[in-house]
Amino acid sequence: MKAEMPVSSEIPIVAATAVSLPRVERTPVRAASFFRSLMKCAVAVALACGSYAFVTHFILQTVQVVGNSMAPTLENAGHYILNRWVYLVREPRRADIVVIRDPADNGYAVKRIIAANGDSVCLKAGRVYVNGGLLDEPYLVPGTRTYPRSDMREQSLVCGKDQYFVLGDNRNNSADSRVYGPVLRQKILGVIIQ
Repeated sequence: MKAEMPVSSEIPIVAATAVSLPRVERTPVRAASFFRSLMKCAVAVALACGSYAFVTHFILQTVQVVGNSMAPTLENAGHYILNRWVYLVREPRRADIVVIRDPADNGYAVKRIIAANGDSVCLKAGRVYVNGGLLDEPYLVPGTRTYPRSDMREQSLVCGKDQYFVLGDNRNNSADSRVYGPVLRQKILGVIIQ
């Protein structure tokens, strides 16, 4: 007797069993990458802040003029650029418009250099004489008079070593070297760029 096996066209069903693979520890790649990016940003911000501080303290700085002592050349409340590095390369010169530490109140003031080391200055009859010659001042309003301090008829002095005589362009409304004398070189911070 032959036993016959039934032939089935169905595919046998095999039960799926879950195979557990060994657990592999992941390195915190995302955290390390984020931390590196964060550190790069922090370094970039620190360099940017350091560069800004260096440039504004030693090279260029914005200043606002307060008052009318330099009118009409510089406007009250006007914003200008102060070049701080120029005097590392050269000495202050006559006609430079400079920011100084005001000897009267230790604040800041904007004035024009009229005379430098060894120059003699004489204010008489409403005019300015430097080294015996009448000072040519094309930056002043025509007819502007320059008088000495109110308690003097004539004012004369000689600038010593590293001293500069400064005046405001608005001669009738300026506290300057006529009041506090020559300014020391170390009190001159830089030149205004117009």
